[in-house]
Amino acid sequence: MLSDVQLSRYARQILLDEVGEDGQEQLRASRVLVVGAGGLGVPVASYLAAAGVGTVGIADSDRIAVSNLPRQIAYASSQIGDAKTDRLRERMLANNPDAIVVEHPRLAPDNIHAIVAQYDLVADGCDNFPTRYLVNAACVRARKPLVSGALSRFTGELAVFVPHGPCYQCLFPKMPDLQQTQGCVEGGILGPMAGLLGCWQALEVLKQMLGIPGRLENELLIIDGLNHVTRRIRLRKDSDCPTCG
Repeated sequence: MLSDVQLSRYARQILLDEVGEDGQEQLRASRVLVVGAGGLGVPVASYLAAAGVGTVGIADSDRIAVSNLPRQIAYASSQIGDAKTDRLRERMLANNPDAIVVEHPRLAPDNIHAIVAQYDLVADGCDNFPTRYLVNAACVRARKPLVSGALSRFTGELAVFVPHGPCYQCLFPKMPDLQQTQGCVEGGILGPMAGLLGCWQALEVLKQMLGIPGRLENELLIIDGLNHVTRRIRLRKDSDCPTCG
């Protein structure tokens, strides 16, 4: 049962028919792994903990750099050089002491399957393709839903891959040439674009956990932040996919 303090904390979302007390209890029992503690991971992890998701894992090995600060607003100039997972965990617990935040400073082929198995859902906001393919393979193997977000300049992409449906590698069969792709480092980005997609990604995770209608399952949402245009594209399973085919 929710305590009086918890009922007060979550009162505004409990008022929603799509949540209610039962939904809030469901969130408290949920476990979500957030891959990446950068431009997407900061808003995703922060909003999930604030919304009452019981356990939030954060997987990232990076340390805070001055170039992170315009878009990763959970961090301060005085924290440059600190581990992102440490500082983000502190920020999340300062907002919601009830949250359980687990740090995973290393995510690699030899430990990812054991880590993913501990969670109900994975939200991937990492900034490199090798990790995206690794996370996708682990989610397919463990039959865990994957909410994947990616950024490039003024464009954001959000997709949800559920068990037995198309996976990330169905959408991108071959890893792109790393010298030709443009992420935030190569192509640049305005901070609010990361916040926009990260908030949308956090919302989708909550919808998935609560079973709210209108979910993006097996769809790709493309957000054009420059022109305020969105598109939804239906994804198809590739029978020849080396990961899920």
